Amino acid sequence: MRAIRFHQYGDPQVLTLEDAPEPHAGPGQVRIRVQATSVNPVDWKIRAGYLHEMMPVSFPAIPGSDATGIVDEVGDGVSGVEIGDAVFGLAQGGAAELAVLTAWARVPSGWTTEQAGAAGLAAATALAGLDALGDIAGRTVLIEGAAGGVGSAAVELATARGATVIGTASERNHEFLRTLGATPLTYGEGLAERVAAVAPGGVDAALDLAGSGSLADLVDIVGDPARVASAADFGAPSLGVAVVAGTANASANLAAAAELGAAGQYTPRVQATYPLERLAEAHADVQGGHTRGKVVVTV
Repeated sequence: MRAIRFHQYGDPQVLTLEDAPEPHAGPGQVRIRVQATSVNPVDWKIRAGYLHEMMPVSFPAIPGSDATGIVDEVGDGVSGVEIGDAVFGLAQGGAAELAVLTAWARVPSGWTTEQAGAAGLAAATALAGLDALGDIAGRTVLIEGAAGGVGSAAVELATARGATVIGTASERNHEFLRTLGATPLTYGEGLAERVAAVAPGGVDAALDLAGSGSLADLVDIVGDPARVASAADFGAPSLGVAVVAGTANASANLAAAAELGAAGQYTPRVQATYPLERLAEAHADVQGGHTRGKVVVTV
């Protein structure tokens, strides 16, 4: 099969299109013929070697933490899915013609292939973060880094759960956040004062998706580290803040995202689409740090 692989850590140019052995579905897994994958921040950080201690890889490695496609192999112990089903989910090496999924859900009929390719890790991470905040119905939630792939998903998913959402982003993304249902604010110094101006009754919970060093400020704004969660700051436990990952309760969260997608309450946002052979450009795009929604790669 064709796949993008890298044989050493480095910049995006280490990604090359080449022939690779086909993977097979193990117990509790399915294999798909990939239609699209996406570039998540964790993907380029793994490729660059920034996470080599926490998430080491065996070379040559195929990048891609999520994917969508058609099931063509079902592992032992798997039920509720059949060969020929269109699914999206968490992948092992999504940037290839064939990939194994470790968690998945059926693609809602209203989504395009590109939207399904964008949804897996973003939706799973957003819902894991919101789950860590407890019941947010009727409450005000501050989302730091709200315009990115996980952030835009979190805004819509929190709104669907009945929360009032305040989201931080650069000013150029404020109108985008309004379309998602959030009150936009700029991030950085003076955030507490800006939050107080739009939420004089205070903020009930906060979700950090930026990892920009603002976590202590978020704790001060909320007033309780137990009501703050982060998917981007690994120093969070030192502040009493939970660190969340998209792999937590992934199957249930992907099913919930698909259900909300079918109901029109969650639509994955796609900024740009690249073909597989231009994955290096897609990595460079996301590594630039100004992504609105997701960057998708079609196979």
